Amino acid sequence: MKISASLIALALTAALNAPMASAEIWSNTEVQLQAGGEFESAGAPGKSTGTITTFQHAGGWEYGDNFFFVDHSQYSGKNGLNDSAEFYGEWYSNFSLGAMTGNDLSFGPVKDIGLVAGFNYAPEVDSSWVLPGVRLALDLPGFAFAQFDITAFIHASGADSSLAGNFGAPFSIIDEDTSFMVDFAWALPFKVGSTSWSFEGHAEYIDGRTQVNNFGTTELESWILIQPQVRLDVGELIGTPSNRLFAGIEYQYWKNKLGAKGVDDNTVQFLAVWRF
Repeated sequence: MKISASLIALALTAALNAPMASAEIWSNTEVQLQAGGEFESAGAPGKSTGTITTFQHAGGWEYGDNFFFVDHSQYSGKNGLNDSAEFYGEWYSNFSLGAMTGNDLSFGPVKDIGLVAGFNYAPEVDSSWVLPGVRLALDLPGFAFAQFDITAFIHASGADSSLAGNFGAPFSIIDEDTSFMVDFAWALPFKVGSTSWSFEGHAEYIDGRTQVNNFGTTELESWILIQPQVRLDVGELIGTPSNRLFAGIEYQYWKNKLGAKGVDDNTVQFLAVWRF
């Protein structure tokens, strides 16, 4: 059953605006540049070379934390593909049940349980998704943070159904079945001699589902996306403040990219990060 987009938007707006009433206790804002990767296209054969610029922010408040990013991706076409550019963004608000109730909810490696409200937006395909679910905050030795999310993956809004069968229009998603996501995110700082490094990123699984788009009905495969980064604190090496300027690599493995069976990314990108 399709859930009303207006009801979802109303609930999500209330959830995302609630933390803004309290000042952030901590925050971390970054601009990331990733370059040199070669990416498969889910809609056409061949690869494109991509440059991705990311604005990312994380911040904590009294009863939880927020995280969002916006990507701008610029692709240089190869093997007959055209050059292209696109935006994509995600937002997640986590509400700590331990902080809100005043109870210690820890057990084993779990230090807290939270309720998550997520929102994904892909304007190039006229679609948004909401991701309500549960977060397990983990206490793992040596990790700056580690968390495990289990959420629904609900298509909240899409292109007008009148686009169905319009093969001349750009690819647009009209509707999708509800699915689910499992995601693990982490950051693990470490030292090599006198240099400071970090191994961080996330790995997600999104279950397969049926999609209706302007070209017809597609059975999307389940996908696995893994994006680990290895970062060196360059600022510390050149005498500027530490934890500000980083360089390294990001590896992307995407099995069944965007649900396209047999289309897999397997690429390494140069990474530069400015944190402020």
